[in-house]
Amino acid sequence: MDEGHTAWLDNELAGCHLADERLTKRLHKLLGQIGGAMGQSIPFACQDWANAKAAYRFLSNDRVSEAEILAGHFQSTRDRAGTTKDLIFVLHDTTEFTYQREAAEAIGVTKSVNSGRDKAGRVRSHTVCGILMHSSLALTAEGVPLGLAAVKVWTRQKFKGTAALKKKINPTRVPIEKKESIRWLDNLAQSTELLGGPDQCIHIGDRESDIYELFCLAHELGTHFLLRTCVNRRAGDGDHTVADEMGEIAVKKRHRIEVRDDSGNLDQALLEIRYRKIRVLPPIGKWKRYPPLVLTVIHADEAGTPRNRKKISWKLITNLSVHSGRAAVEKLEWYSMRWKIELFHKILKSGCRAEDSRLRTAQRLANLIAVFCIVSWRVFWMTMLNRAAPDAPAEMALTASEIRLLDQVLTNIPNTRKTLSYYLNKIARLGGYLARGSDPPPGNLVMWRGLSRLRDIEIGVSISPTCVGVDGRRRHRCARMRSLEISEKGGRPWTRLAESEWIRRSIFSNFTGSTRLRCRYCARSYGARRWWCSSRSLSRRRSPSKPAAQAIIGRG
Repeated sequence: MDEGHTAWLDNELAGCHLADERLTKRLHKLLGQIGGAMGQSIPFACQDWANAKAAYRFLSNDRVSEAEILAGHFQSTRDRAGTTKDLIFVLHDTTEFTYQREAAEAIGVTKSVNSGRDKAGRVRSHTVCGILMHSSLALTAEGVPLGLAAVKVWTRQKFKGTAALKKKINPTRVPIEKKESIRWLDNLAQSTELLGGPDQCIHIGDRESDIYELFCLAHELGTHFLLRTCVNRRAGDGDHTVADEMGEIAVKKRHRIEVRDDSGNLDQALLEIRYRKIRVLPPIGKWKRYPPLVLTVIHADEAGTPRNRKKISWKLITNLSVHSGRAAVEKLEWYSMRWKIELFHKILKSGCRAEDSRLRTAQRLANLIAVFCIVSWRVFWMTMLNRAAPDAPAEMALTASEIRLLDQVLTNIPNTRKTLSYYLNKIARLGGYLARGSDPPPGNLVMWRGLSRLRDIEIGVSISPTCVGVDGRRRHRCARMRSLEISEKGGRPWTRLAESEWIRRSIFSNFTGSTRLRCRYCARSYGARRWWCSSRSLSRRRSPSKPAAQAIIGRG
């Protein structure tokens, strides 16, 4: 692996120390291989049986876990978060990875799906095997992902029996420690501790995060949350609910937004916003364990009935202060950033193709997904950095070797500043981005394609560099004819000639002994006649025939 490609790996995994130094080195190599062949299988990424076998052994090693693989990335996330003084948004969400296996028990069953009815009218169902991952992604106010702050991977086997218990008693009376919902509390605590500034963090989650224990934990840690609510909780003295109080409030702000309908066409929606600070009570089964909290509830409902799409209705709950309609709109805009973690999960599944893996156990799959998380974050980070800081220096995201390579592989646009956006757009062009004037900034799809192609080009340059040194019997020769410069006499400046022109000179004009050729990349010079003979595998005493030369010139 070349030095330039490993630079970002060394920075990202600097804080990763596995049980054995050899495991740490293998992680570096595996991450580089998978990052260079994004979306491909392990044999394709490793290219030979020795590396593929080493990768399989690493993923199945009992001394390796997803938390240890991501430890270095977590530390890098903390370092990047320490460079900003603005708010940090931590997006929480759960995703499911499904697999098709003959022996589902080795991975675990996630759910049972109704498959319709058979000919006799009996209901058929089949089980789906897979694992679940709850991730917490830290973002800046501009939407740039700083990295993952917490990841939890598990199977349903760990919480077996909880569903049956909920059928016998009130689900709110089941301790949170026995439910899968504990993942929300664990990730909130871990991410808050990692980022260091509880008051600087705002945790955002969907309706699945509407958990009273989470409200209390955030209050204890001194951090903030902004969640979408789905439970109509008791409020005040317990004689009414939150919905009853919000129904008494008049509309305080109207805000117009742009949305897309089911056909993808742009549409506008007028939101009627109401908000109030309410005393929220814990569930009846837990009122002795948890105290009441004073929280702010925000309701945003669309006026009228839209066509070709669902009506917008957002109900948010937060411990942040909202004193004006403008502040309420700000909270709605913050919550709209939650969709970015869905994009991150899309890169995991569509870019890295995590669900196409053929590994047979949950442990191996969890370790592989942890590696995929780092690769997916880098793609997402580059995509959003291109939009948030287009004029930043290229060295912020790319290595020196990648910059030099991008200067050569694609045509440079004259009079263009070589900023970060300039080079990231070049990577996107390798992935199919057309870069027309009316095109929006490149997305994740063309970025992960472009990075894979750039890695292939780097490998090609490393094994067959532009200039190849040879031993005493063979002459030094340039691998690309168009990279040569010519000097007729000593002291005259070097001149770059077209391929057909210097071939014509070398064959028909009989270069003199003072004529020299020089490579523009390594600056080595040599006799033109000797270069011609060695590059075409010809004897120095025999020149090519005129028909052969004319054929070469015609191709030039």
